[in-house]
Amino acid sequence: MTDTPSNIHATAIVVGSTGLLFMGPSGWGKSMLAFACINEAQRMGMSAILVADDQVLISKQDGTVIATCPATIAGLIELRGTGIVRLPHTESAVMHYAVLPGSVSGERRLPPVGERTTIADGIDLPVIRLLANTPLPLAVLMAKAPDIGE
Repeated sequence: MTDTPSNIHATAIVVGSTGLLFMGPSGWGKSMLAFACINEAQRMGMSAILVADDQVLISKQDGTVIATCPATIAGLIELRGTGIVRLPHTESAVMHYAVLPGSVSGERRLPPVGERTTIADGIDLPVIRLLANTPLPLAVLMAKAPDIGE
């Protein structure tokens, strides 16, 4: 386990047993995409739950990436333009993928195969790219990584 967890700006959720860590610049839509994924999963009869929004404590235990929620924001998620709402949550969970902003045009329109990103010192995850305005974000994520939700 890393000695001190790193506090990163992200949103962490779990769909089934798959941890998804939404990372990107402020205003990209991390919280709204994560919220949409939770609701989409639940409509499909899958379990889905919030871990943390805005601040996520990241650590590594025996090679596994763990996301933990600071106690002061447990169960809270900001839905931009709507405000802060309370959702069912879990204190911590294993993370499997980093969800990063996709590019709509230009050279980086197709992300590299096998892309990984560094989350914190010595901690990295495989990447799935997603556009902020995706109407069914979980469907897109599951098309790229069919193991999501298992």
